[in-house]
Amino acid sequence: MAVRKLEHVGIMVKNLEASITFYTEVVGLTHLYTMTHTNGVIRLAFLAGADARESEIELVEGYDGQLGSESVVHHVAFTVDDVEAEFARIKALDIPLKDTEITTLPNGARYFFFYGPDGEFLEMFQPAPAN
Repeated sequence: MAVRKLEHVGIMVKNLEASITFYTEVVGLTHLYTMTHTNGVIRLAFLAGADARESEIELVEGYDGQLGSESVVHHVAFTVDDVEAEFARIKALDIPLKDTEITTLPNGARYFFFYGPDGEFLEMFQPAPAN
C-alpha cells in the first residue's frame, strides 16, 4: 500500500458560512463546493489553493463530539511567495496573530501563525530558498 497524496485536512467550525468567507477572503483559498453529509446534520465545505487541488481543506459544521481548539491536528500551513507581505496583510485585517513576528528556520524557511475564526492555528509558510 502506498499513500498517493494528502487528500484533505478537516477543521471543525461553528459557522460554515463565516468560515468559508474567512478561508476565501483572508486565507485566499477557493471554495470548491458545499454539501450535507448523509446523516442530514453535518455540513461540509471543501476549499483548495489557487494553483492546484492536490490537497484540500474540509470545513465541518454540526459535529456533536467535544474537541479542543487544537484537537488532534495542531495547525494547517499554506505556502506563500512572500511571508512578509502576508504578515502585513493579516495584521492589517486585524486577524488575531499567534506570533508577533516572523520566524526564520535554520534552513531559511520563514513562517508565522495566526488564528482562524474558531481558534484553529493557521500558518503562512514561505519555503527555504533553493540552493
